Amino acid sequence: MRVETNALAGRREWTGLAVLALPTLLLSLDMSVLHLAVPHLAADLRPSSSELLWIIDIYGFLIAGFLVTMGTLGDRIGRRKLLMIGGAAFGMASVAAAFATSPAMLIGARALLGIAGATLMPSTLALISNMFPDPKQRGTAIAVWMSCFMGGMVAGPLVGGLLLEVAWWGAVFLLAVPVMVLLLVTAPKLLPEYRDEHAGRLDLVSVALSLGAILPVVFALKEIAKSGPDARNLLVLGAGLGIGTVFARRQWRLADPMLDLGLFRNRTFAAALCIMLVGAVTMGGVFLLVSQYLQLVEGLSAAQAGVALVPQAIAVVIGSLVAPRLARRFRPEFVLGFGMLVAAVGILLFTQASAGNGVVLVVLGLSVAGFGMGPQGVLCTEMVVGSVPPRKAGAASAMSETSAEFGIAMGIAVFGSVGTAVYRHDVTVPDQLPAGAATDAAESLAGAVNTAAGLDHQVAGTLLASAREAFTSGLHTVAVIGAAVVVVFAVVGMSALRKSGTAPAEPAPGVEDEVLAAP
Repeated sequence: MRVETNALAGRREWTGLAVLALPTLLLSLDMSVLHLAVPHLAADLRPSSSELLWIIDIYGFLIAGFLVTMGTLGDRIGRRKLLMIGGAAFGMASVAAAFATSPAMLIGARALLGIAGATLMPSTLALISNMFPDPKQRGTAIAVWMSCFMGGMVAGPLVGGLLLEVAWWGAVFLLAVPVMVLLLVTAPKLLPEYRDEHAGRLDLVSVALSLGAILPVVFALKEIAKSGPDARNLLVLGAGLGIGTVFARRQWRLADPMLDLGLFRNRTFAAALCIMLVGAVTMGGVFLLVSQYLQLVEGLSAAQAGVALVPQAIAVVIGSLVAPRLARRFRPEFVLGFGMLVAAVGILLFTQASAGNGVVLVVLGLSVAGFGMGPQGVLCTEMVVGSVPPRKAGAASAMSETSAEFGIAMGIAVFGSVGTAVYRHDVTVPDQLPAGAATDAAESLAGAVNTAAGLDHQVAGTLLASAREAFTSGLHTVAVIGAAVVVVFAVVGMSALRKSGTAPAEPAPGVEDEVLAAP
């Protein structure tokens, strides 16, 4: 059956959107509640420091690694089918995580959650692109989808905090079970099935190469953010980039590639992905330093810092919801570019925050930046999925999500390294400190705070004052660089998108002949 590119979605599609919002909301909720549960599960399971890092990180590693594979797989076997398989696996893995009796069992469950989670985001976004072929309706649907993701980030700390008051740490994982049961019950009735009838078999060598490229790069970027660009991390990064080159060459040679690199010839597709990447780099890096600033410089507890970040998430939701309406009155690239300029102003507000008296300015800056970046997430996502043939929607959605994952990891690594370099240059360590303690204090603000806990009150006060000032200087530097990058890409992006035209490309004759199966 041929998919009509000018059809308007009806009540069934909008109800189906509510179904697709469930896993989206859950994924963001799952990301934010775990950090609150870490002290509780650490006290119960007693993981080593290395095991605790893997409990936290393995989920994100495997989501990033499998996004491209799962997006392409959904195009081949059916996007609704993959969504339901992933939802069932996510629910079962959540139960395993909730009742884990050892760190190894929890790491394994989190790994399965990451693989299952990689099926959900590209499947939901690809189905949205198919269910809402009208560009105006699709923009609104993507705005709702994006708002649900940010809503989960807002609700996560609140829901998690309440759960941990009345239940054990495993309860945060059990949140997924009723959501996934509801998805499995309603999806067959409300979501149609879409798949590419002409797609070839999934190339397993390409799957292995994609994992061999993505996982080392993400791992290396995260490690560089933690310990700096040492020889091991650079070697892992180089290996990942090398395997990525082999992967790209193989895709060009295959008749039915796992990832169609020819999509990058579409200027709108390429420009939108680049803008998303830059936004994720900037906000990922800035958010890392702001979170540390609120807790280590301003002295807020984790719960207080979480509440302070709620206005920023609400601002993103508002920016996401108004973007489609503005894009109907003005050219989308102008809405996108203006929003990025607003975000740059918000980021620059961080430069006015001082050590010990900047909570209001930082929260205001984050909120302004979040509002400005809201249109970017919606409009760039709509451009990415709307500029490719319907049969490529799964792969395009996966590439959109992968660019965001890479961007956040790169931002944390690059801007984290810049902030650390400024801190190490500016901090002054009192002469009274022993050699080992002085080294720890000079490495990071967290090290200075830990060192100060065992010092004389006056010496500790001197150390902390210098360390907090040095960290704040690093935040100022990162804010200036981040704002400059956003401004440059706002101008470049507007120019590139205006030259290309931002209207969704019409599929070539025949390419839209994908299977639309009855639910």
